[in-house]
Amino acid sequence: MRDEEEQSPIEAKRAGEHISEEAEQLAKDQARRKAYLAGEQAIEKELKARGTKRSEKRAAEVTEQPAKDQARRKAYLASEQAIEKELKAGGTKRSEKRAAEETEQLAKDQARGKAYVAGEQAIDEAQEAKEPPPE
Repeated sequence: MRDEEEQSPIEAKRAGEHISEEAEQLAKDQARRKAYLAGEQAIEKELKARGTKRSEKRAAEVTEQPAKDQARRKAYLASEQAIEKELKAGGTKRSEKRAAEETEQLAKDQARGKAYVAGEQAIDEAQEAKEPPPE
């Protein structure tokens, strides 16, 4: 019987140690779960904050975009108008140059025509001078 009596306190001690180990393990598990949940909540909070920030940025871009588009169109129009103005100025210069060249050419043609007529008259007069008058 003594064996049984000695075993009981040993078993009781082991059972007590087992219970305390289980309690410690349970406490560790709870602490681990709590830390895990805290981490998950932090991640979720961060994702939510990013989503909010992204939404705000997108909303700002949406409101700014029409102004940017309008400025771009205005700049494009100004550029097109400048090109058109430059082309008109170049066209006016070309027209003036062409008019001057045409006037110059007309004067040359008239001078050439007068010289031709004068040359023909000189030839006619020379032939008349050589020919005796018909009797």
